[in-house]
Amino acid sequence: MHDVIIIGAGPAGLSAAFWCDELGLDALVLEQADRIGGQLHRVYSPIENYLGVKTRNGPELLELFSRDVDAAEFDLWTGVAVDSIDLRAKRISLRSGEVLQAISIIIATGVRPRELGIPGEKEFVGKGMIESGTRDRELFAGKDVCVIGGGDAAVENALLLAEVCATVTLVHRGKKLRARREFAERVQPNHRVTVFTESVVTRIMGDAGVEAVEIQRKGGLKPFQLAVRGVLIRIGVEPNTDLFREQLAVDEKGYVGVNSEQETNVSMVFAIGDVSNPIAPTISGATGGGATAAKVIAARLSRKSGG
Repeated sequence: MHDVIIIGAGPAGLSAAFWCDELGLDALVLEQADRIGGQLHRVYSPIENYLGVKTRNGPELLELFSRDVDAAEFDLWTGVAVDSIDLRAKRISLRSGEVLQAISIIIATGVRPRELGIPGEKEFVGKGMIESGTRDRELFAGKDVCVIGGGDAAVENALLLAEVCATVTLVHRGKKLRARREFAERVQPNHRVTVFTESVVTRIMGDAGVEAVEIQRKGGLKPFQLAVRGVLIRIGVEPNTDLFREQLAVDEKGYVGVNSEQETNVSMVFAIGDVSNPIAPTISGATGGGATAAKVIAARLSRKSGG
């Protein structure tokens, strides 16, 4: 029986575990991936808005976090697949067959990039699918690429790629770009960037690698193929709540609802980080939420024990 089981070892989960250790709670962290860090591994740009710390990228910030993690005494299991969860019973069944029991559960499962669900999207991973305009742009220097999306991330990546790529085609399903003005205004005069609004990419094609995309424009126009060597998809994210969505109160997009103590509608089940914060998914918010949940749990367990 653990005091706390934390699902997810990104900034939120690590912060919660660190605070559990500080407060004398028996905590176990379960991470599906083979390494800790979560979304920090996907942050390739400088981190300059985490108060008191500036790093070149997410992995560098993770190195700083890891110093405290290594010094703490909570249990951390990586490469662990959760098969099912009974949140009211606080029981977690692992795919290995092991069953874990806790007094409280903290959900810190984060978010994942939203997928288009089109042919070629998965087949060309590592063969022309661009993960980041910052990290991968030199690999596509001088080539034609396509960026799918219309928000800040899509437009910012399009601008970064346009600095080195021959052409960048930005495809967005809406009537106008959703990105902030400073990004959108830089796209229009950039002669390397072509914007197709009210359009969708329906297929990614190629042989050994990406060679073209098929674009469908609104209004019944005939689809056409555009020759490109790389494709970057930035159409937002979705929360990792599939495993327990039916047991919790979630919004229309699947984000977990919490109160001011980070508690869900199920007693002693908490949700922290991006999985419960669609408005301001920041590292600061994630680590703060982890501290809040741990302190609330510690206070409640102390009251129960008469401490």
